[in-house]
Amino acid sequence: MSGLEGFSIEDMINVKPLRGGGELQEPKVEQLIGKLGRLKQGKRALEEEIVKIKSVSDSLEKELENLQTKVFQLEAIHKEKEEVCNKLQFQCEESEQDAARQLQLNKKSEQLLEQYRYEIQDLKLKHRKLRMRFENQLHQLIDQHKNLHYVFTPERLPDELKSVENTKSQLLAAEKLKLTQLHNLDEELEEMKNQKQA
Repeated sequence: MSGLEGFSIEDMINVKPLRGGGELQEPKVEQLIGKLGRLKQGKRALEEEIVKIKSVSDSLEKELENLQTKVFQLEAIHKEKEEVCNKLQFQCEESEQDAARQLQLNKKSEQLLEQYRYEIQDLKLKHRKLRMRFENQLHQLIDQHKNLHYVFTPERLPDELKSVENTKSQLLAAEKLKLTQLHNLDEELEEMKNQKQA
């Protein structure tokens, strides 16, 4: 465009006022050739500038395509990373919940363990008491066995049998006496009833 600078429409058609009689003066060939050369020069400059602009435009279009491709790739990467982040967050939440559940289970296990320890101690104490009671009963049985062994020796057996027979006889006599007394009371009661009715 610099080749056309300084030219106006009048310069290009070279219209000049006539001197004297008012007739038009034809432009000189040299002037026309010079102007034509300048016009060609300007045209070449314009064409070169258009080529440069087209080259720059092509470069910008390629750069825009590259940027769009990069944007698409970055969006895909961002989406993928976002999905990974969501998965990791979900796994993290699950891990926290599992840790909380495990902590709760550990707490319950500790409580149960403490309860079992207390029950074991209680059972040990009860077992110790039962063992002491059993030992005491065993000692008593041993002492009783010793006394029975002393009482029922072969030498004392006839005397003991005789004593048992005497005791049996005394018990039978006492029972017979009680039955007689009971019979007498029944007769007296019956007699009193008869008297009352009479």
